[in-house]
Amino acid sequence: MDNVQLIDDNGKRNDGRGPEDLRPIKIEAGVLNNADGSAYIEWGKNKIIVGVYGPREMHQKHLQKPDRAIVQVNYSMASFSVDERKRPGQGRRELEISKILSEALERSIISNKYPRTSIDVFIEVLEANAGTRCAGLTAASVAMADAGIPMTGLIASCASGKVDGQVVLDLDKLEDNTGDADLPVGYIPLTDEVVLLQMDGHLTPQEFDKAFGLAKNACVEIHQLQRDALTKKYSQDPDEDNGEDQAGEEVVSE
Repeated sequence: MDNVQLIDDNGKRNDGRGPEDLRPIKIEAGVLNNADGSAYIEWGKNKIIVGVYGPREMHQKHLQKPDRAIVQVNYSMASFSVDERKRPGQGRRELEISKILSEALERSIISNKYPRTSIDVFIEVLEANAGTRCAGLTAASVAMADAGIPMTGLIASCASGKVDGQVVLDLDKLEDNTGDADLPVGYIPLTDEVVLLQMDGHLTPQEFDKAFGLAKNACVEIHQLQRDALTKKYSQDPDEDNGEDQAGEEVVSE
């Protein structure tokens, strides 16, 4: 795979995008009737559904926080989500991503309103094609807003990286597998807060600054798609007159 050319002489990537282009993104809020909040996202060839339950009493008392709610994320990839059928259940990577996304989402909620409770977030990857943690975090934030959970702002997430020695935005599966670096970012545009930052591979300081800037700017664009999804859901539902006040607009912490 070392001789695969991921960017051609015209600056086009293997899927025809330019270096700073996102894959197509579609977000829908309120897709599950039995969850307190939910969302579905298609991001390129990724397809992910998220359900949120809570805040609700945490029965495992040793995990309770007396002053705040905690977020428990269960990130899971369906056995049929990848080309080669994966073993059912969470693997080590899925447990790691679950923990990382829990910490990111906790940074976005006003948790002191719900002491000793749990907000349970289930992220199910139906089809995977690189960038599932970013897509899952983006959808999970919409689902939490859909559940009416007070938040400082929606988290938008996107990765950038280095391919054929060039910094690019939103790596697909081929680029992720054979590229030089990957930089997932989770960002709250409303508060200008970074809640997720990881790096796999090597970037020079100059390349890091460019990659981080690309991802952060993309998060601003994705944030608008999140807001549009929530606005569409609540503007179409006549039974939810106050829904947009609860979920379509972010709550600024005092």
